[in-house]
Amino acid sequence: QVQLVESGGGLVQAGGSLRLSCAASGGSISNSAMGWFRQAPGKEREFVARITWNGGATYYADSVKGRFTISRDNAKNTVFLQMNSLKPEDTAVYYCCAQSRVASAIPIENPRKYNYWGQGTQVTVSS
Repeated sequence: QVQLVESGGGLVQAGGSLRLSCAASGGSISNSAMGWFRQAPGKEREFVARITWNGGATYYADSVKGRFTISRDNAKNTVFLQMNSLKPEDTAVYYCCAQSRVASAIPIENPRKYNYWGQGTQVTVSS
C-alpha cells in the first residue's frame, strides 16, 4: 500500500514561491503517473498538474500554466511541485496523488483517475 506525504506548504506573499514535495513510502511510484490537485474552502478539488511515470510528459491546468512546474525523482520516490508567481487565488490545500491503475478513459483532471492520495498541505498566499 503506497502512502504519500506532502510537505513544503506555508504562508507566502503574492508573487512569492513555494516548492511542495510528495514522498512515497510502502511501495515504488516509479511506474505511476503522479498528480497534484488542490481544494479551496467551499470548492471542489481541482486538477493542478500531472507527470507521466518517467517524467516524459507533463500537463497543467490553465490557471497555473507557466507558473507551476511538476517534476519527479524516481530514485528518491518523490514528486515535486515548484510554484512561482503565487497569487491569492492559489490558496488551497494541495494534495499529491498517484495513478497506479491501468490507464483508463477517465480524464486526467478527474480525481477518480488516481487511487492513492496524501493528506494534503496548506498553501496560503496573502495579498
